[in-house]
Amino acid sequence: MSERSRKLYERACRYMPGGVSRNTVLRQPHPLYAMRGAGCRVTDIEGTVRLDFANNMASLIHGHAHPYITEVVTRQLQRGTAFTLATEQEVEFAAFLVERVAAFDKLRFVNSGTEAVMSCLKAARAFTGRSQIAKAEGAYHGLYDYAEVSQMSNPSNWGDPENPASTPVARGTPPAALDDVVIIPFNDPERAVSILDKHQDKLACVLLDPLPHRVGMIPATTKFVRAIREWCTEHGALLIFDEVITFRTAHGGAQEHYECRADLTALGKMIGGGFPIGAIAGRDSVMGVMDPTVKPLLFPHSGTFSANPVSMVAGHAAMQMYDANAVDRLNMLGALVREQITEAIAVSGLPACVTGGGSMFRIHFKDKPPTDYRSNYASPVELQQRETLLDYLFDHGIMMINTASGTLSTAMTETEIDTLAETILAALRAVKESLPRAAAAGPEA
Repeated sequence: MSERSRKLYERACRYMPGGVSRNTVLRQPHPLYAMRGAGCRVTDIEGTVRLDFANNMASLIHGHAHPYITEVVTRQLQRGTAFTLATEQEVEFAAFLVERVAAFDKLRFVNSGTEAVMSCLKAARAFTGRSQIAKAEGAYHGLYDYAEVSQMSNPSNWGDPENPASTPVARGTPPAALDDVVIIPFNDPERAVSILDKHQDKLACVLLDPLPHRVGMIPATTKFVRAIREWCTEHGALLIFDEVITFRTAHGGAQEHYECRADLTALGKMIGGGFPIGAIAGRDSVMGVMDPTVKPLLFPHSGTFSANPVSMVAGHAAMQMYDANAVDRLNMLGALVREQITEAIAVSGLPACVTGGGSMFRIHFKDKPPTDYRSNYASPVELQQRETLLDYLFDHGIMMINTASGTLSTAMTETEIDTLAETILAALRAVKESLPRAAAAGPEA
């Protein structure tokens, strides 16, 4: 049933390392290839239709090929795609986002979430004159050397919980980059503050994702976020929120839940309406380090495709439609999906749980929800269970992110949630049948 995909992959391997440009699309024995998407469904080149709970890694808040977004993009394509001039579309979209979020005084556009985080870190260094950054262990913040430190730590190298190690992701990462990144445990305010205190004169910022996917899609506690906010204020460091994924969880982003403002916020994914985008937003005084009319210019900042009008009109249209009512509706569906998955887990009898927030969820093969990166770390058995689950879902018409995570789109209804829950129950039973008796029975066996 996948002969066309197999042949296409064989050809792809002649031209691209691993046959792909993004590792997340790899499957065994080969990837499948998309032909088209409409709403919450994707059709591959073999003609198979699947419900899409991956939504291109949380970037498609309205699903695929939304008619209004398609209309405004088509209109813009006829006018031009990029200019060595500013555009009215950039001004309109920037104004829309700044007026939407109280923590945003000024904003600049870039081309990806990775670039947004990188720019936030560089702006924090320029503003404070300090070089070090701090981040939570296991958190994913993109491809930048400093931002990616310790996102793949494991028991062999992660060090003592009182002083987590800075570990590289890519071979050849400069040791100086590791030395300038301080790792704190997620959701452990006492330990985190104790670690930060040791570096208080060198830290430019603390980078936090309030619902970090790689850590386990575990919401940051109010106590943790407020402790970091207070520490940053006291010691002259900046608090940066990575809301590349979490901005979808509230009308004003996830930081709305914590009654405190970040100094800088990195945005991306869904604010592009399906097109490449990123944004840096925050306090006027901090954003001023990028202002070329102020001398000396502390952080020269530009980008060839930053604020290109196609991404601007697509993103503006998407965010206009994602108003407070749409956010509330999608979050209610998110609560429903987590409730139904919890029920399916109970019926299956497997030791498993679900975490998440807003319109996102993640399934873990653990008997209770993890609280941080180390408790979320998956054993070989858990990894095999996850693979079995995802393969079953994929083979039965459900696409999910390869961490057993899912994100919703406004194209979905309770019907799609019911279908997902029923398929997950069947998948969990398949997982249980594939395991040795003792493992399937859980830790008490």
